[in-house]
Amino acid sequence: MTPTATLPRSDRRLVFTSSQAARYLGVSLATIRRWTDAGHISCYRTPGGQRRFAREQLDVFVTSMHRSGRNEEHEYGGARELDVHDSAGAA
Repeated sequence: MTPTATLPRSDRRLVFTSSQAARYLGVSLATIRRWTDAGHISCYRTPGGQRRFAREQLDVFVTSMHRSGRNEEHEYGGARELDVHDSAGAA
């Protein structure tokens, strides 16, 4: 993935920070980090270690989760969290 600084101005909106990706998916920042660490969502790491996400990749992730039926939404005081369970961890 190309770093944001080298993308044309019109394409910069297609790259999200972790916080922006969390808002885009409607989940917490911790969930984005957990999904990235588990390999559910790929991201680009800046030289400083910050994660960057392509909107297209986030859309592919959401589509694959809905298609596979492996998503569950939970409500916590008006906030929704989408949990992803990998088959190896399911009992």
